[in-house]
Amino acid sequence: MAEIELKLNDFQAVIFDMDGVLIDSEPLWKIAMENVFHSIGSNLTKQDFQKTVGLRLDEVIHFWFHHEGWKNCTPQEIEAAIVSKMCELIKETGCPLPGVLDTLKFLKNQGLKIGLATSSYRILIETVLTQLNMHSYFDFTHSAENEAFGKPHPAVYLSVANHFKVDPAKCLVIEDSLNGIISGKAAKMKVVCIPEKTHHPEPKLILADYHFEDMEHFLNAVK
Repeated sequence: MAEIELKLNDFQAVIFDMDGVLIDSEPLWKIAMENVFHSIGSNLTKQDFQKTVGLRLDEVIHFWFHHEGWKNCTPQEIEAAIVSKMCELIKETGCPLPGVLDTLKFLKNQGLKIGLATSSYRILIETVLTQLNMHSYFDFTHSAENEAFGKPHPAVYLSVANHFKVDPAKCLVIEDSLNGIISGKAAKMKVVCIPEKTHHPEPKLILADYHFEDMEHFLNAVK
C-alpha cells in the first residue's frame, strides 16, 4: 500500500528503471559478475555484490578492482566480459516481471510519456527490450553511460525529463534500489519503490514517496 494516494493526473511522464523493475535481472548480474570475477581468480560471491547494487557497471568494477587489487587484467576487459555474459543470460532466460507489460499498456493508453533511465549500458537496453518485446512502449530510453555520473546522481533522470520537455516535478520514477531512489529524488521527481526481491531488506527505501509490493499492485493503485 502507498502512504498517500497516487494520482496519475499529477504526472506527464513515467520513467522506469530497468534492472529489477522491468526484468528480474539482478540475479543475472550476480551470476555474470561471479562468473567473470572467478575466472580471474577472485573469491567474491553474490552476497558481496549487495554493496554495489544500483551503481553503473564501470563504477562497480572500479570499486572491486581497487578492493581486490587485481593485476592480470584491466577494468575494461572485466567490463566487456560481464556485459557479454549478461547479454547471453538475458537472451537465455529474460522475461518481464509480473504486471510490467500490463502497466506499460495502461500508461501508454493514458497518453503519458514513457521513459527508461538505467545504469545499464545501451547494448543491454537493446538486449532487454528486444528480448521482452517492449521497444514500442518507450518514447525515449537513456543510459547513464552517457552521463558524467551514474546513479545516485540525478543526471540520467534529468536527461529524460529534458528530452520530454517535462518539468521534473511532473515525472514519476519507478525504482527498486536505494541508489535509484536517491537519483530520482535528487532530480526532484516523485519516486515509486518496488523492491527487488533478492536484495537484503533495506530500511532506507522508505525515502521513496510510494511503496508497492510489485508492479501489479502499482497498476491496481493507479487504475
